[in-house]
Amino acid sequence: TVNCSNASRPRCCRWRSAISCSERITVLTLIERCEPVAEVYGELLLPFDLRMRSRLRTRLVSGEEAVLKTERGAILRGGECLRSEDGRVVRVSAAPEKVMHITCTDQFELTRAAYHLGNRHVPVEIGDGYLRIAADHVLGDMLLGLGAKVEEMEAPFEPESGAYGGGHGHRDEDGHGGRIHQYQNGEQKFISK
Repeated sequence: TVNCSNASRPRCCRWRSAISCSERITVLTLIERCEPVAEVYGELLLPFDLRMRSRLRTRLVSGEEAVLKTERGAILRGGECLRSEDGRVVRVSAAPEKVMHITCTDQFELTRAAYHLGNRHVPVEIGDGYLRIAADHVLGDMLLGLGAKVEEMEAPFEPESGAYGGGHGHRDEDGHGGRIHQYQNGEQKFISK
């Protein structure tokens, strides 16, 4: 007899029906970054907030289930490739998401807008003559008050990684590194580098 109760199901197995309980579905496990290749197995389309995570259960564009288990602290960028446990390569793409596209009449005003966004620790994409942030009506109103033109749109979002996101760090006299601010569910959390 076959036991199909929820309590007896292995975590890696999905039951197709109460009659046939032995069919397994394997999950693609992406474990490391790799050099881009011409032909990839699949595409992983993620918005910025999910590309910041190193542990994630998701799906490829094809619908295939995948698990992300990469090094912590690194942001996935559009165009990067990931290798799975079995050697398959998947390309990461930045998903279009709701953003605010900010332009100004001159470079001084654009720099001023960037300063005020940075002062609020907001992830900012910096482009040729524009800034882009995640949609936020409060910040949009602030930028309009500074004289910027703010256009809401759906576009891939690739903000700067920040001064502490790379290979160097700053230490204070006690040997502590800089603190990176992360916001989750409206709460500010600090991570020591």
